[in-house]
Amino acid sequence: MRLYEGTITDFNQAVLHNAIADQIATKYEQYYKRAANQSEFRAWQQSLLFLKNAFEYSRLQDNGIIIEYELPYSTRRIDTLIFGRDYLKSDSVVLIELKQWSNDNVEDCPTEGNILVDYGRFRKEQAHPSLQVQGYHFDLIDFLSVFGEEPKISLNSCAYCHNYSREGPDPVLFSSKFKTTTDSFPVFAKEDVQNLGAYLRARLSEGNGLDVFGRFVTSPIRPSRKLLEHTSQMINNQQIFNLIDDQIAAYNSIMHKAKHLSQTGRKSAVIVKGGPGTGKSVIALEVMGELMRQDKIVFHATGSSAFTNTLRKIVGPRARRLFSFFNSFATTEANSIEILICDEAHRIRKTSNSRYTLRESRSNDPQIDELFRVAKLNIFFIDENQIVRPTEIGSIALIKEAAARFGIETGDIAEFELKTQFRCSGSDAYLQWLDKVLGITDSENVAFDARMQFKIFSSPSQMVDEINKRNAEKKNSARIVAGFCWPWSNSKTDGGLVKDVQIGEFAMPWERKDAFWKWATDDSGMDQVGTVYTAQGFEYDYIGVIFGNDLTYDPTTNQWISNPQNSHDTQVKRNNPELTRHLQHVYRVLMSRAHRGVYVNFMDGETERHFRNALPELEVASPLAPRLQ
Repeated sequence: MRLYEGTITDFNQAVLHNAIADQIATKYEQYYKRAANQSEFRAWQQSLLFLKNAFEYSRLQDNGIIIEYELPYSTRRIDTLIFGRDYLKSDSVVLIELKQWSNDNVEDCPTEGNILVDYGRFRKEQAHPSLQVQGYHFDLIDFLSVFGEEPKISLNSCAYCHNYSREGPDPVLFSSKFKTTTDSFPVFAKEDVQNLGAYLRARLSEGNGLDVFGRFVTSPIRPSRKLLEHTSQMINNQQIFNLIDDQIAAYNSIMHKAKHLSQTGRKSAVIVKGGPGTGKSVIALEVMGELMRQDKIVFHATGSSAFTNTLRKIVGPRARRLFSFFNSFATTEANSIEILICDEAHRIRKTSNSRYTLRESRSNDPQIDELFRVAKLNIFFIDENQIVRPTEIGSIALIKEAAARFGIETGDIAEFELKTQFRCSGSDAYLQWLDKVLGITDSENVAFDARMQFKIFSSPSQMVDEINKRNAEKKNSARIVAGFCWPWSNSKTDGGLVKDVQIGEFAMPWERKDAFWKWATDDSGMDQVGTVYTAQGFEYDYIGVIFGNDLTYDPTTNQWISNPQNSHDTQVKRNNPELTRHLQHVYRVLMSRAHRGVYVNFMDGETERHFRNALPELEVASPLAPRLQ
């Protein structure tokens, strides 16, 4: 997606006639189906005027330009890309991130790599502009094939803070502690318009910008990296994923607190909130790998047997003991762990007791207290809209209340929210649409994002055929999941599986009961149906969802209704006044597991109509048909 593209000459004329912001806003509304907010509009008006001045100093003309370029697999946009050839006549691209900050807006931050920015209504800890630019820079190189092709095309990236003075009081952005990054990804201040012009001239002065622009916009996009394909390397060898924006700030804060544990001697916590596909588990595992390489005592815990057992298998015998469960620390010595990473913290339970807990090991202590007791630094990754059982009580409020009981002051709790979306074709709009259709939020003017392939099938057999085609193209790239609307049988005496999931003549087995955690990654999982408990935490290129009749939409009342008589999830439906909300979360989780496409078969006709009515021109495998119960 590109909100503006053209030549430098055309751009300068649009700015001169005060038309550039209107042109971008029109394209924004056409693409996102909503109007740009006033702060964005003012930013285009003001920042692009300063950029025009730099172009005049650089004397660029025969160059291409893009304003607001959306990164592959992400909702994040790069402010400016400029195309041309450098003084050696080599193809060149320059990336510029524009900031309106003044010296009054920016404060120093004790966290290495981060700064504090005052936005008026709130202050936010975020990455230094050079680190932000670095993230964008390597994202482009990682995902656009053109940067690995001949003739070589170079990429140079910088930030332009046109209201910020390097000569003003306490110019934090130019502190010596950021020098390593700013040497590679420079920051230009308000006094530097001529220097920025010279920077651009050296890299773009030979023009031919439209030729380079053509190479860039027609470049194939490489596949997105999958977390589990690289987990072993992340833990045992090196950093794999390139973090951007809010991910960098959260990572920096965690590493800072880990580094200074011995100096402060105080318990502390970091809370990282984010929806599906925002990179919570990526940060968790990158942090763990780096801390292990620094010889820190660090453990990773979840409330998911499938996710933790899969991680144990992947990382190998050296590191598997470091991956555990929330209920594993009841008897662990206090403060014996330096850092405890609590992934999927929304799955924290009231206590760690279960039917398998020995009588002498039972405790009435809250599970959250056990987690705080054993570790000096607790890191929580959480999405409260992924709570799918009444026994799951993890929330930000719960974490903060427990922190207070352990004497952790508010200043020792860092809190971040991840908003950049990397799953669902990089579409945050798709997730907002899904939340609205499922009745989880009541957002206004939420439109479906057609970048995400969404296909409705009138029969489960047709949907499974399509999923099988995707797996034939690339093994283990797709999975079938369903609501828990059928019994879950033990394996047959000969080892075969009972085909419990039956709709008319269609029948498939659930995942293997005695090895359910293998479903997500083992080849056998391609021929089995998963539940929310085996799918949560995992991602695929495509997901096929059988939307059961345990949750249906009533068009007469415009309400979602839970139908416990159609559910076989006894732990969820028994005496649960929140059953509807939990089932809404279940289908949200199931329908947000994919990078590229979501295929759905609905058991209930009215539910299917509700989804169809919320969609624009939808690609459907076949017209609406009577349901087979």
